[in-house]
Amino acid sequence: MPPERPSAADALVGRLLDGRYRVGGRIARGGMASVHEATDIRLDRTVAVKVMHPGLGDDDDFAQRFVREARAAARLNHPHVVAVYDQGDDDGTVFLAMEYVPGHTLRDVIRKESPMSPLRALDLLEPVVSALAAAHRAGLIHRDVKPENVLIGDEAHGGAIKVADFGLAKAVSADTQHTATGGVLIGTVSYLAPELVVDGRADARADVYAAGVVLYELLTGRKPHEGESPIQVAYRHVHEDVPAPSALQPGLPAYVDALVARATSRDRTQRPADAGVLLHQVHRVTQALREGVADDPELAADLLPVALVDPHVPDEEESEDTTPEPFDAVEMATLSARLQPPPGDPRAGIVDAAHHTTAFDRTAVRTEPPAGPPAVRRPSTPAPVVTTPRRRSVRGPLALVLAVLLVAGLGGGAWWFGWERWTVTPGVLGVDQATAAAQLGEAGLDAEEGDPRFSETVAAGLVLGTEPEPGDRVLDGGTVTLIMSLGPERYEVPALKGMTEDQAQDALEQGNLAFGESVEKFSEKVPAGQVMRTVPKPGEVLKPDAPVDLVLSKGRRPIEIRDWTGEDAGEATTALERRELVVEVTGEEHSDTVAEGDVISQDPTAGPLYKGDTVQLVVSKGPELVEVPEVKSMGVEAATEQLEALGFEVVEERADLYLGLGFVASSDPSAGSMAPKGSTITLYLV
Repeated sequence: MPPERPSAADALVGRLLDGRYRVGGRIARGGMASVHEATDIRLDRTVAVKVMHPGLGDDDDFAQRFVREARAAARLNHPHVVAVYDQGDDDGTVFLAMEYVPGHTLRDVIRKESPMSPLRALDLLEPVVSALAAAHRAGLIHRDVKPENVLIGDEAHGGAIKVADFGLAKAVSADTQHTATGGVLIGTVSYLAPELVVDGRADARADVYAAGVVLYELLTGRKPHEGESPIQVAYRHVHEDVPAPSALQPGLPAYVDALVARATSRDRTQRPADAGVLLHQVHRVTQALREGVADDPELAADLLPVALVDPHVPDEEESEDTTPEPFDAVEMATLSARLQPPPGDPRAGIVDAAHHTTAFDRTAVRTEPPAGPPAVRRPSTPAPVVTTPRRRSVRGPLALVLAVLLVAGLGGGAWWFGWERWTVTPGVLGVDQATAAAQLGEAGLDAEEGDPRFSETVAAGLVLGTEPEPGDRVLDGGTVTLIMSLGPERYEVPALKGMTEDQAQDALEQGNLAFGESVEKFSEKVPAGQVMRTVPKPGEVLKPDAPVDLVLSKGRRPIEIRDWTGEDAGEATTALERRELVVEVTGEEHSDTVAEGDVISQDPTAGPLYKGDTVQLVVSKGPELVEVPEVKSMGVEAATEQLEALGFEVVEERADLYLGLGFVASSDPSAGSMAPKGSTITLYLV
């Protein structure tokens, strides 16, 4: 991320922390700290320095938590975790030195791309879950997983995805299972697990919940729970399930909905035990998506949370209205009043329901038990049974015979309807349609063609599956639907040259491919803003949602030139032609000030120009030369008049044998020589 311009009020900029880190522009600001780009003058490298906000460092609990970030995160050595190099306290300024990752955040990707395809969403989420899994294996929890804490490096860094800000991470032990002391909850309200809101319990499953919320946001472009205030959002996390993403984005596979539901279950026991388990589930869903599986009931059922049913609750109670309860006005007023930390607490003022870390009294959203003794569910008391002596009846044997006949009839009917008229569906997988139809015909069954599907393992034109499946029961003479394979799902890269970037992205989406990234280059032929080429090239066959990069034109490359006036025309011509410009000498002129062969004038004298443009030069022929006439024996006045008419200056001097006659004895330069016009001729008189 490029650093922000430092404001005049930012006293940190330019400061040297701990005699080592020269603080530069601010990169970001969070609830408890701001992050600056800095230079490690000892190792001559760029780092990110995270500095706790003034006032928070005075709180021992907060300061200790901040310092623990370095010790906790430094234990993590993972390619998707931002490395922590150092921590220190410079005259009350508590700071961390971390790896600098220039680029953008996952929040920027959500703004630009969401809602996105499930495969793209899982490709972005997988490194995040992998980083959390490494942390959970090390006994650490993040507790503030959100898109702002996921950094995506620029091209120079290979687009690496890294999780930042383990500032709230805390070693998990038997002695500590809570978020913070003093009843204050630290986190970002849109991603808080219900148990964090209710009683502050934080373990690996709280990170799993937040990751599930991030996945929902990637798939839909929206947060699952929204409200006018942070406390309303927290209330919904406690009282409402995260809705299925397909409610906003129809067409998502059911097993994707199931993955989100499992990760965001309000019952923490129904979630994956840690990010390592979630990572395995993400891999299963990703594999199904890559294979083009539109529906996998078995996978969906395996991922869905198991409903916990009270065996004492009658069945009819299961049909209760599950519409979320409206906000209780009294409860909400109490929660709102208790949202902020106490007056004077240094954490006051850092609440932001949207993206920033939030600090508030977690006891505000605990569910208070109702007054009075708890209700106890008791089984209903059966009515007393009154018995009377039975009389003998001749109808007894008759009723027995009828009962036997009825049972026999029912048994025969059950045998016929439940078994005898059914047969087993033959296995016809992996054969062509004609062979499958023939085999089904031999078994007394008809064949019909269903909707074909793509398959990575079954060749096109062969049977991929049947309905009913092989081994399942089917009525004698019934019909078996053949699902034919279309082969691997592949799409050709379309020809995008000449399109704008938006048009190219739309074409890729329509072609079931994904937009990767765009790079700009100069072009002499393709207008600025249009696609020059794609990587891979048009016509190459790719898997669905494979990324395609665009090379966009920046237009013609500008050429800067300098003024060659007064310099050698040959050198000027060589230099300009080397830059693929055309040099035209428009004329040669005499000059008393510019040497012969040098440039008298140039048009234009500055750029920018473009390839093939013309630069005009006027070249000097040097001063104009005039032949000195013969003036010997002429009177001085006549000789002077003749020379001045030719443009010469005349100077008179006495010859060695001066007699005062006033005639010219000789001249310098001598008669017949060539002299520059305007130069001086000396006349020697006798």
